[in-house]
Amino acid sequence: MADKTNSATLTFNNKQVELPIYSPTAGPDVLDIRKLYAEGGVFTYDPGYTSTASCDSAITYIDGDEGVLLHRGYPIDQLAEKSHFLEVCYLLLYGELPTADLLEDFESRVTNHTMIHEQMHMFFRGFRRDAHPMATMVGVVGAMSAFYHDSTDIADPWQREVASIRLIAKMPTIASMAFKYSIGQPFVYPRNDLDYASNFLRMCFSVPAEDYEVNPILSRAMDRIFTLHADHEQNASTSTVRLASSSGANPFASIAAGIACLWGPAHGGANQAALEMLREIGTVDQIPEYIKRAKDKDDPFRLMGFGHRVYKNFDPRAKVMKQSADEVLDLLGVENNETLKVAKELEKIALEDPYFVEKKLYPNVDFYSGIILDAMGFPTSMFTPIFAVARTVGWVSQWKEMITDPGLKIGRPRQLYTGPTYRDYVDVERR
Repeated sequence: MADKTNSATLTFNNKQVELPIYSPTAGPDVLDIRKLYAEGGVFTYDPGYTSTASCDSAITYIDGDEGVLLHRGYPIDQLAEKSHFLEVCYLLLYGELPTADLLEDFESRVTNHTMIHEQMHMFFRGFRRDAHPMATMVGVVGAMSAFYHDSTDIADPWQREVASIRLIAKMPTIASMAFKYSIGQPFVYPRNDLDYASNFLRMCFSVPAEDYEVNPILSRAMDRIFTLHADHEQNASTSTVRLASSSGANPFASIAAGIACLWGPAHGGANQAALEMLREIGTVDQIPEYIKRAKDKDDPFRLMGFGHRVYKNFDPRAKVMKQSADEVLDLLGVENNETLKVAKELEKIALEDPYFVEKKLYPNVDFYSGIILDAMGFPTSMFTPIFAVARTVGWVSQWKEMITDPGLKIGRPRQLYTGPTYRDYVDVERR
């Protein structure tokens, strides 16, 4: 917890309550209202908790006005350009960049835990053949607590460590199996000689009938997608993981809750929405009409994948993702893909049109990631599962941090009650 730096006095109903003020290492000061009800008899009202710090954390910092995203102090653009996903996983989990020996050991531990329990294959077959991959992932990850009893005791540091490695290692395998099941293809086992991203691509796209070689450009692009989505502070799914685990729930149940929250279209479906918008536009010659609609405040149409709820300037992840998008499109080509041609032209207009520039409606990470995943051959139903694979390390890091917090309390939000006051029960014959 940060040190108290000042205090504020709140006066209401002839009462005065002194509230401590804490200063973080970065970001706005925080007013501590924990004693407000006990001393003042009132709650605060903050729908969506958008002005409430629900915890103190040393993992990720966002400055939306300046377009800053830091993991343990390191800017996301440097990590995406110079590092790779498993090194970022280590950083998020343990707080520092690893030495070469520590990184090798960590990568080995993750790689050797990528296989799932063989009996879980039968669990997959209990879903309908047309089940959405996210529905499958929610069920399978939640069921991990039934297969891995030896890592569910949250009071045991070693079991917490084992559960963390298992979740990060097995999530790509589970996501790829959910994909394969949804398209009627056989499951593909992971290979220990491949890196994290290459292994995932092979498990998704290889078939037993022929060899599959992972293109390094595609592998690097996938690794960057994972890296750029690894953690994003106290978003809805992360807060869900924290709230679920605050009750003492096992890590697999808590992460399954996070996956369920991520499934919501307002959270994890942004890149899918952006791609669907590109398909709605259809052809390059239709872009001017949609640009005109986007500028009309009375038209409900909105350009998806431009601007960001948190980042009021620019999305710091977008620059690196654009580079990967350009590399992937150069490799795979856009000449015969109308959707990708629309994306390239729309990007050009948005970066040059004064309306978008003035309002800072720059293409964001979801715009570029949707383009990349579509070009790779993923259906939109897999966009959010891939997001879940990337975000697992963020959820796990936040969970581990919370579990070891000596001030941990079960989450229990309050409410502004607007229902009936006391009423006596009326027998059914008299109603």
